[in-house]
Amino acid sequence: MATPAKGPAEGPCSTRPEGPEVHPVDQKLHPSRLVPAALQHIAAMYAGVVTPPLIIGQAVRLDTAGQTRLIAASLLIAGAATLLQTLGVKGFVGNRLPFVNAASSAGIAPMLAIAETNATGDQLPAVYGAVMVAGVFCLAIGPFFGKLLRFFPPLVTGVVITLIGVTLMPVPVAWAQGGDKTAADFGGMKYLALAAFTLVVILLIQRFGRGFVKQVALLLGLLIGTLAAIPFGMADFGALGSAPVAALPTPFAFGAPEFQPAAIISLCLVTLVLMTESSAGMLAIGEICERETDGRTITRGLRTDGIATLLGPVLGGFPTSAFAQNVGVVSLTKVRSRYVVAVAGGALLVLGVFPVLGAVVSTVPMPVLGGAGIVLFGSIAVSGIRTLSEAGLDDSSNIILVAVSLGAGIVPLAAPTFYIDFPAWAQTVLGSGISAGALVAVSLNLFFHHLGTRGGASAPALKSS
Repeated sequence: MATPAKGPAEGPCSTRPEGPEVHPVDQKLHPSRLVPAALQHIAAMYAGVVTPPLIIGQAVRLDTAGQTRLIAASLLIAGAATLLQTLGVKGFVGNRLPFVNAASSAGIAPMLAIAETNATGDQLPAVYGAVMVAGVFCLAIGPFFGKLLRFFPPLVTGVVITLIGVTLMPVPVAWAQGGDKTAADFGGMKYLALAAFTLVVILLIQRFGRGFVKQVALLLGLLIGTLAAIPFGMADFGALGSAPVAALPTPFAFGAPEFQPAAIISLCLVTLVLMTESSAGMLAIGEICERETDGRTITRGLRTDGIATLLGPVLGGFPTSAFAQNVGVVSLTKVRSRYVVAVAGGALLVLGVFPVLGAVVSTVPMPVLGGAGIVLFGSIAVSGIRTLSEAGLDDSSNIILVAVSLGAGIVPLAAPTFYIDFPAWAQTVLGSGISAGALVAVSLNLFFHHLGTRGGASAPALKSS
């Protein structure tokens, strides 16, 4: 039971309230502290929030207006999901922790595979149908997910996170070459030079920057790279003039969802990994904030993921999960108030109803995005490697598991036509390195550590780092 706070003696001018001491997670900070802290969270998450719509929009060849709508929807849904997570409805939804939810990069590769196996016009509807079912899947198994965690130890999640970074690396490489593979000057030195310049700027800021400046190195790199492109005619701001200043996303603007079994299986597999990542993030943030994170808290948090993933496609969103980089921000700043993250979520919500801001992002030249993307996706791969380093790789069975799973995940990257003679459903599931790697990792984990063992291998605790 909390004890009353023992503050200094109350004077006639004191405004200190009497009563139980407020936990740091529930503190409502003064705006002078709250706003800068919220800005740090926005800076940490912004590039990650707009990455999925940028990549998917490019892959399905959306025009500038469509790309702008996709970015605006991603911002809007990230804001709404973060608000629901931090404020929540007690006892039903939201973990009520300083926890950020937004579109996850883990879903990009499977969604690209779905798009590649569908005709123009059916690509986004097939993606959104699969995402919606994945949301229902998350809601259905969320309350029982704790019993499934032993099938997703760090050995499995480390493989998948590593594959996310590795399999997405061709995307920023293509951006660095100009973005349009059909253009005559694709891969020209001017594009490569701009990408390299952006990458060097980010590295210099990361090396010599301090505090907030260092945290926004990626965004500053994008800004400086775009400014450097202007004198060479490599930045086009024409989209800003045609984009509406304020507008709400149109429901099903890209077509009614289509429900294809292979696409659904692929995204449900990835959803299991996302749920594991979210659970680990909640345990980590609970540890940092010194607030107990029990099974009910995790269930409410996963329920938020499921609701956002289910309803997001109505407006143009993608699978929603935890943003690990914001867990790092809480650890770094020591500001544990959930209202700080709620303000950041509210800001994203506002950004989402101003499509002109999404148009600003879409004007960033492809080579600039390429230089920054190498850092972004490379850091995801490093996160996976760090997880694997804690997963008992001194055991020969674990080494084989990781080796075969990574190999299966890299096959679609090394040989894009490898599955060309397989049935369409197999091409969708196995054509995504992330889905293929996850499937093999889970299967081998069952084979080595559960089948034939007495009661199954005990599950290692989720890593909180």
